[in-house]
Amino acid sequence: MRQRNPSPPSRTSADSFAVGYELLSSFAIQDTGESSQMITGQDAPATAGLDRATETAVQVQLCDSWAKLQAHSGKWERLLASSPSASIFVTPEWLGAWWAAFAPERRLMALLFFDSADELVGLASMYQDVIEGPLGLHLNRLRLVGDGSQVSDNLDFVVRPGYERSCISAFFSWLERESAWEVCELNTLPSDSAAAIWIVRGLRERGWVQKIHTRPRLVVLLPPRWEDYLARLSRNERWRMVSHSRRLEATYRVRVRRCSDEAALAHDLDTLFRLHQKRWERRDQSGSFTSQARRKFYGGMARRFLARRWLEFWLLELEGKPLAAQFGFRYRETLYSLQEGFDPDYSKDRIGSVLRSHVLRQSIPVGVRRYDFLAGNDAYKERWGPERWHYLDIHFAKPASRAGLYLDLQRSGQAAKEWLQAHLPPSLFATVRQTYHMLKDHTPLL
Repeated sequence: MRQRNPSPPSRTSADSFAVGYELLSSFAIQDTGESSQMITGQDAPATAGLDRATETAVQVQLCDSWAKLQAHSGKWERLLASSPSASIFVTPEWLGAWWAAFAPERRLMALLFFDSADELVGLASMYQDVIEGPLGLHLNRLRLVGDGSQVSDNLDFVVRPGYERSCISAFFSWLERESAWEVCELNTLPSDSAAAIWIVRGLRERGWVQKIHTRPRLVVLLPPRWEDYLARLSRNERWRMVSHSRRLEATYRVRVRRCSDEAALAHDLDTLFRLHQKRWERRDQSGSFTSQARRKFYGGMARRFLARRWLEFWLLELEGKPLAAQFGFRYRETLYSLQEGFDPDYSKDRIGSVLRSHVLRQSIPVGVRRYDFLAGNDAYKERWGPERWHYLDIHFAKPASRAGLYLDLQRSGQAAKEWLQAHLPPSLFATVRQTYHMLKDHTPLL
């Protein structure tokens, strides 16, 4: 699924996704998530490779504050450099900005895995919060740092290749000893994550209660030349891409610029927030940036990324007025598209599409080989020729526990919802769903 292998993506990225997906399917995992499919098939050679993997003793160290974790930043950077599959969402820059904005009062429970030479070979950045369930049920939950605010994708353990089995085995040993958690939720892991594969295997071996589902993501694999990318698109899409740009340039004085100056960053972020909010408020929806914590996160993260030359924040101006903005970032060979906004008064001019085509055209010659739309399969993304990849959400608890019962009830509820959706007319299903949520708001048992 993910960015993964930095070699040319035409085969290796897709193959990496397929191997990971088939490995997971070899453990007979059922998808109960948004895609509502059964994962089938088996990759015998890859599974055999898992069985031959050796286990090396590693020591586990718990960091319960961000300052303690930050003290290992040098080793963290070396670990990232040794892990070709690591994404920008597991860097100190992303997670540090997220922690400062969303979770400064939470309890950090980051696990560091060290080999016999005291070198960091694995990192599981987690924190603890509380689930409030039915009938006043409260469960201590472990989740990945970055999860819980709807801004992070591609979250994962960072593990040096060859240490996956050792680190995940040590992770389970720690879970078996630790009493401060009841349910663990690992969301938006790439489906080719080596850690995810070993976690699923460990859950099955231990007989723990688990709930696993997938969610879609779309990734455009880019060739070395812009002309080759255009050739992949349909004739109609090529025509639209060229004609929209030409029509805009014939009507307005057009300027596209990339934010590369920290002095302009705050103003450009305010432009993004304003354009995003204007579009969604026009639809009587709140938009993403009513949250002050989210605005704080974007500011802190953008400054960090700008200093590392990772920021890909582009704006389109007509007659000197910024009317479209796309906020993304580049890590290795992947450009991630996180957020965007445009003035709905200019929607007929397709300014969002014009800006995206410009960003792609500028990115391909400098070595970007993946344009990652991140989570979701919105229709507008399909126009750009993406491949369908997935994230994994892995939730689990120990057997014969309150949390295990909680997951079983969740799984049963999801199965009932899918059955109703498949067998009822859409209008009737919508009525049933609306009635359920109305009752849920007034009935604690639901």
